[in-house]
Order: sequence, then structure tokens, then C-alpha cells
Amino acid sequence: MVQITLKIDGMMCGMCESHVNDAIRRAFPVKKVTSSHTKGQTVILSEEAIDHEKLRAAVNGTGYTVLSIEQSPYEKKGLFSFLGK
Repeated sequence: MVQITLKIDGMMCGMCESHVNDAIRRAFPVKKVTSSHTKGQTVILSEEAIDHEKLRAAVNGTGYTVLSIEQSPYEKKGLFSFLGK
């Protein structure tokens, strides 16, 4: 799994978040996508890496601007994950 964090300019409300989330869900087979207009970011969880230029194009097509894209491996944190440490 990978976690992709987008910094997005132009989201002003909950509907803006929905527009971005829907555009990403339509364009890519993601596990989860959440956006926050207050943080100006969208976080995507996906089984596979997503092409950054295609991702940028999908979001920019909604009228918002992708400022940056960060990708990192994602490990699900289970309820009892702290016990193993």
C-alpha cells in the first residue's frame, strides 16, 4: 500500500473536498481518499503507486491546483500495534 499526500490550492469548503475526492475515485482504483480544505490537502491510500502527472491532471481538471505530491509506503496501524514495540 502507498499513501499519497497532495497539497491542493483552491478548496474552500466541504463541497470542494467532495469534488476532488470524486475526481480521484473516478480516475483511479483507490482504497481511500480524504480531503481537508482547512489543511489544503488530500490523502490517498492505494494498493499501487499512481502516476503523479495523471493524478495532477485529474485534480487540476476540477479547477483546483495541485501544489505538491508526496508518496510514501503505508502500513496499516492495527488496534494493538503498540504492543509489538
